[in-house]
Amino acid sequence: MKITVTRFLDPLSDFGFKHLFGYESNKDVLIDFLNQLFKGRKEIIDLTYSSTEHPGDQKNNKKVFLIYCA
Repeated sequence: MKITVTRFLDPLSDFGFKHLFGYESNKDVLIDFLNQLFKGRKEIIDLTYSSTEHPGDQKNNKKVFLIYCA
């Protein structure tokens, strides 16, 4: 008997969103996702990922990751 384990990733969580969209290898997925949100009003052709993380001013604040679109 073979047991299959299925795992899901919640794209609404910080971890899930970064895993899906935060890596250069998934650049095409993020471009397509953003273009679907814009529904033709704008079109993203390319993205530049920055290794810059902006930590919060206080210990309790979350980090911010920036992605620039062209």
